Amino acid sequence: MEEVFLSKNAEETQEFAQKFAEKIASGGVMLLYGDLGAGKTTFVQGLAKGLGIQKRIISPTFVIVRQYGISNVKYQIANSKFFYHVDLYRLQTEKEIEGLGLTELMKNLDNVVVIEWPERLGSLTPSKRWELKFKVISDNEREISVNDYSSSE
Repeated sequence: MEEVFLSKNAEETQEFAQKFAEKIASGGVMLLYGDLGAGKTTFVQGLAKGLGIQKRIISPTFVIVRQYGISNVKYQIANSKFFYHVDLYRLQTEKEIEGLGLTELMKNLDNVVVIEWPERLGSLTPSKRWELKFKVISDNEREISVNDYSSSE
């Protein structure tokens, strides 16, 4: 079932993401779809904060993958130990993605993995995942559609 959230500004997007962290804290893969400037990285910043990550979150466009330790004890009890922020914008083929070790990161239940530009995954797209689609409504407003496939077989 799809949930839709309307954000009036970046702060609301981050607040929504902080609350969303509780759903994903025990590990899982989140795929973020949307155009440049649609709010994906803003969402990731709020999500990381909700997981207790204190470091500044910036888009990994040029490094492709950034790893952060999850420091919030509440969430470490739920097994998740690492948060991976992945940006596939610069990659073109599944072979390039396989070379990153991304498949292994996504399979490790101790990880929270967030992927921007997941359309590049192709056949590597995991069956168990959360999909969030970001749509620009106006300069500040965003529509965020959430679909939960995290328990699908």
